[in-house]
Amino acid sequence: MASPLADRIRPQGLDDVVGQQHLLGAGKPLRRIIESGTIPNMIFYGPSGIGKTTVASIIAKRTNMTLHILNGTQAGVADIKSVIADVGTFASMNGILLYLDEIQYLNKKQQQSLLSYIENGDITLIASTTENPYFAVYNAVISRSTVFEFKPVDAGEMEKAVLRAFRIIGEEQGNPLLLEDGVAAHIALGSGGDVRKAMNAAELCALSADPTPEGYKVTLALAEALTQRSNMRYDRDGDAHYDILSALQKSIRGSDENAALHYAARLLEAGDLISLTRRLLVIASEDVGLAYPLAPVIVKACVDNALALGLPEARIPIAEAIIMMCTAPKSNSAEAAIDAAIADLQKYGPLDFPRHLQNKHFDGEGAAVKGQHYLYPHDYPNHYVRQQYLPDEIKDHVYYQFGENKTEQAALVYRRKILEESK
Repeated sequence: MASPLADRIRPQGLDDVVGQQHLLGAGKPLRRIIESGTIPNMIFYGPSGIGKTTVASIIAKRTNMTLHILNGTQAGVADIKSVIADVGTFASMNGILLYLDEIQYLNKKQQQSLLSYIENGDITLIASTTENPYFAVYNAVISRSTVFEFKPVDAGEMEKAVLRAFRIIGEEQGNPLLLEDGVAAHIALGSGGDVRKAMNAAELCALSADPTPEGYKVTLALAEALTQRSNMRYDRDGDAHYDILSALQKSIRGSDENAALHYAARLLEAGDLISLTRRLLVIASEDVGLAYPLAPVIVKACVDNALALGLPEARIPIAEAIIMMCTAPKSNSAEAAIDAAIADLQKYGPLDFPRHLQNKHFDGEGAAVKGQHYLYPHDYPNHYVRQQYLPDEIKDHVYYQFGENKTEQAALVYRRKILEESK
């Protein structure tokens, strides 16, 4: 039985990998690491079929390490122990590279069993996950690894892979494949950034091609019939995955619930509930923010319901969260304030803070002013008293600007009241 086309034409070098130029292009971080020959523990994060396993295989070949491949959906403690058993043997002379696909399916105990080995270098771990590793992978594993995010392959790069696939199939069959105009582009567009899906579609087209005196002909109608489902499933306009998330957020920020529901529907149809719910949590704080402080609480409840229900029922609490945020007042004052504070920290460094805020209660002999002299606000009217909190160098800096919405304006009125009464 022949192996799948995606495996038969798997790239053997970094230059043959389609997409991922943000990681594998000349001078990019992951390529530099691979070319250095010193491979750290890494986590590859991104959708299925975009080259994570391929890159791990290339790394293993370049380093002459012994490659073990486990899948988190099937691997158990015995499989992990089998890999560990190679440590210190002839098989591990050049090191052991463990590629652990779908690591999020391993439980905490299974992930923990690898910790000491990846920490001391006996095993180099390359794990992959289709879910956000900061949610799906045990923190101790993440802290010992570098996370690289793989992205769906754009249609232009995908078309090159499709044409290469048809060429290789024709060579294997000994009969040329004649493609109507638009076949490769249609398959590339309908794959939703998934190379494996595109390769499978190309192989189906080749197997179903019409014999002619000149060779086997692949028509555009045939390509449309065989790729229609995958085209509908992910992105019928060919927009990249992250463009849809961006369009969703900008639509909610712009208070257009109809557009936001449209982009959410695309993600739901793609089955990408994780990316959708994570982005909604971000929007609640980034774009609604202090104009409606309950928004993050409500969105979190809707997200929890959606994840507990699963699709298709998850669409209902998702729609509830989207419509609530679209119709809510908007404010980015909290984001702007923390960004301004971070900018000052990066500019000035960790400045000494005022003596009366420190936790120590005794002064050294060289202290110019002795005593903490902290004023306890609860001892004063309105639980407020004027005193300096910022370091001297930035004591007059203002990060937060009250937004022009009912909630923040009410807070501003209260702030002005207690300032006036404290004079």
